[in-house]
Order: sequence, then C-alpha cells, then structure tokens
Amino acid sequence: MRLLLYLFIIFFISCNSSSNKQSQQKQMSNLPVQKDFRQTIDGKKTDLFYLKNNDIQVAITNYGGRIVGCWLPDKNGKVTDVVAGFNTLNDYINSKEPYYGALIGRYGNRIRNAQFTLDDTVYKVTANIPPHILHGGKKGFQYVVWDAKQLSDSTLLLHYLSKDGEEGFPGNLDVKVVYSLSINHELRIEYTAISDKKTVINLTAHPFFNLNGEGSGTINNHLLTVMADNYNPVDSFVIANGKIEPVENTPFDFRKATAIGARVNDKNEQLAFGKGYDHNFVLNKGITAQPALAAIVEGDLSGINMQVLTTEPGLQFYGGNFMKGEQTFKSGVKDDFRTTFCLETQHFPDSPNNPQFPTTVLKPGETYHQKTIYKFIIK
Repeated sequence: MRLLLYLFIIFFISCNSSSNKQSQQKQMSNLPVQKDFRQTIDGKKTDLFYLKNNDIQVAITNYGGRIVGCWLPDKNGKVTDVVAGFNTLNDYINSKEPYYGALIGRYGNRIRNAQFTLDDTVYKVTANIPPHILHGGKKGFQYVVWDAKQLSDSTLLLHYLSKDGEEGFPGNLDVKVVYSLSINHELRIEYTAISDKKTVINLTAHPFFNLNGEGSGTINNHLLTVMADNYNPVDSFVIANGKIEPVENTPFDFRKATAIGARVNDKNEQLAFGKGYDHNFVLNKGITAQPALAAIVEGDLSGINMQVLTTEPGLQFYGGNFMKGEQTFKSGVKDDFRTTFCLETQHFPDSPNNPQFPTTVLKPGETYHQKTIYKFIIK
C-alpha cells in the first residue's frame, strides 16, 4: 500500500511538473523573433540574441545593446515579462523615446552646458537637450550597432569602439559589455573600457521595468527601498546643481520600503523640476570592488521582487514621468504615463564640472570597470 501511494505521489509530481513546463513553453511562444531584428545599419548587421538559464530568459539586440525583454515566472508560475520593449527593430528605430532598454554612453545622465575641461582644454560635446547634453549626445550608444558574440547559452559579449571626437568626446574609447544570466535569476552586466586619451566616462544601462509585467499598468504601487541617506538635487533643467542633500523629511526618503506613488504628487520643487522622480541617489555604500545592495523593488501583484546590486556610487531613479502613450510595447499595450521605472547605476550627473563628486575621468593606461546585477526573487 505504501509503495502504491509513493508511486502515485511521484506520478502526480511528474505530471504537474510537465504541465507547468508545457504552460511556460506556451507562454514563451509569443517572444520577439530574430528575423524582425535583422537589418544592416551603418554597414553592420543587427540581430536578436536570447540568453537562458534555469527558468529566466532575456532577449538582447546589438542595436544599442538593448534589453528587449526579460521573462521569468511570477508567484503563480505565470511567465512574466518584466522589461518593457518592442517586437521589431523598426519600432526601436522609430521610437520617440530613444532609451528603451539601451546601453548608455559615453556619459550617462546630463552634463551642464554640454562642455567640460580636462588639462585646461575645454571640450564641447553634442547638446541634444540644448544647451546641455543627455546620455551621450544625439548619437549615443543607444543608436550604434555593437559587435556581438554569444559566448554561451547564458552569456553575450558586446564590443564597440567609440572613435576619438565622437559626439565631441576625446579619445578612442574601446568598450566591452558582458550580459550574463546566473542560475539564481540574476541578470548581470559587466562593463570595461580603455581610452588612448584622457576622457570622461559614465556607462549605464536603461531597462524600463514593471515587475507586474509589461503593459500591466501603473508602477506607483511597487514598493521601493533605496540604500541612500542623500541625493543630488537638480535645477529646472533636471541637471544636478552640485549639492548633496539628505533625503530625510523629503519625498526622496526611500530608506524604508515605500510605494513609488505615495508622495510623487507632493508639492515639492524637486518633484516639479523632474515632473516626478528623475534624480540620482547617493548610495551609502559608495564605490565598491564587488556589487553591493543599492535598492529593492517589490512588485505589488506578481510577487516578483528585484534587488539592484552595483559597484557604482550612484543610482538614478526615473519614474516614467515623460511617457505619453505614443508607442506600443510587445504586449500590445501603449507606453502610458508612469507604467515603467528605471534604476540606472552610475557615477553622479555632471561630475566633470563638479570636482567634489567622485571622478569620472579615465586616463590612458587605466581600465574603467563596473558591475551591476538585477537579481529577481519570487515570493
């Protein structure tokens, strides 16, 4: 009798596991297809690459090094895409929002008056938000075709040589970015770069998240924790004003888990300048040799939580304030106001013009190196 009961239990578990796998495979059948990402741009071929490890899958295109989607099971086993993106390369090319999922460089965030000084030489870079520069200029890294090599089922290497003078930045900057998936639901991003001239650099990635799933509605009920006692206030151009101020008694205090939308409509000059949250948080941990915890986000419906770990000293929190429902995501839903958020690991905005901030100068013979991890936990 015990043997029959044991065999029944084994049979039940096996059938249930098989059913779950079939269900997940069915849900995965609507993924973007590679042929819709294959073109030739600036003489280089674009493509779509899939990384898999355990039950997490990520799609990346070498056009802008963009994360197109990230699929993993929610608390009910339903496969959920937590990164917003598009189904075709043309959707990215024609998007009015240029940064969906992209790698950002040479300099993430803003530089005041689109200029900086190195060794008494003033460098004027491309002002794409005149008179300032945002995310590397008019043709930042989001618009370039990266050389791509898939090293394994779970690892993709991207390479790009940004030539001396590109967008006004000095030095031939040789950049490598490795995307990888760990067995523990970790999306890892490792950046390295070298330059043959003194330059400035601030690389980051710009995935737009909704932990309830792309197209599932507002992110304002997600709970956010940021390990930062201070942040960088901005001026009316949303450019860091050079100060570091405490978050205490402000809408920027996320030291305890707080709904993203709990205070976003408060009467506050900083929120008015950013039309909501679009600010760099000064992480308590500072610069670290290995990725350390910077933030935690809890999906209110899916049971999917995300930890952000990084070696960088700053974290830009953007709450989707400039989304206008002008593009259609993979899910068929419009990119409506505050339906995604971004957590961009970085050095501080406008650091080249603020020597009191951690330096973003890269000298010949030095290697720029940073690591960031987005770790997903299903509760």
